[in-house]
Amino acid sequence: MAFIKTTEQSSAFDHLETMSVAELLSNINKEDQTVPLAVEKALPQIELLVNQIVPKLQKGGRLFYIGAGTSGRIGILDASECPPTFGVPFDLVNGIIAGGDSAIRRAVERAEDDTNQAWLDLDRHDISDEDVVIGIAASGTTPYVIGGLQKCNENNIITGSISCNADSPLSRTAQFPIEVIVGPEFVTGSSRMKAGTAQKLVLNMISTATMIRLGKVKGNKMVDMQLSNDKLVRRGIKMIMDEIGITSAEAKGLLLQHGSVRNAVNAFLNK
Repeated sequence: MAFIKTTEQSSAFDHLETMSVAELLSNINKEDQTVPLAVEKALPQIELLVNQIVPKLQKGGRLFYIGAGTSGRIGILDASECPPTFGVPFDLVNGIIAGGDSAIRRAVERAEDDTNQAWLDLDRHDISDEDVVIGIAASGTTPYVIGGLQKCNENNIITGSISCNADSPLSRTAQFPIEVIVGPEFVTGSSRMKAGTAQKLVLNMISTATMIRLGKVKGNKMVDMQLSNDKLVRRGIKMIMDEIGITSAEAKGLLLQHGSVRNAVNAFLNK
């Protein structure tokens, strides 16, 4: 069966330049509404990958995302949110983009075409078979990502992938592929749109489900979040008040003394 990039097929809409702003927004929104349904179909694949990640991280391993362009930036975004949200070390979840950190803001010419660079980038982090690597590429054909996963496979490192075309080379490379088939983009080939949204949704699921299974959430609260600004301190105070029924001043004192909602509550209950 021939590999077909549905992400590159012509948009269902034409003559976009003749549409009013209201029509453009309405039609983009119609397309966006199909993304969660596509993600839903991939839930069994996502579950398989999360079930591989959790035991590795429980034993001291790390999670890596590798990607180029939009896919790389989305991976970095998800990774960078894990420490403040769940209070985990900054090197537990890592985002790596083709072309290095400068590519976060500006595209680096031909960076995604290098089949060897991803492994070199991973090697700088002392990657090992204790870790898990997820390759992200809407097309499923990015050489940087495929080359990285191939080397990971050779070194007995668990590999997953997130792509938006069926039976792509990336899916055939990854041990635990996730395919979210979103179809053609509103602007033909602009995979920062539906494909990017799909990748973000899947990464939200992977990191959040993993952190919950690692015990970083209690009930439905982020009890290990970092107190990095006044908003989060206020949120933490309210969480402590709700949990153990003390005043705002008492909760604030406990929170500032013990550094997290979890530690503050445990200290109060164990005194």
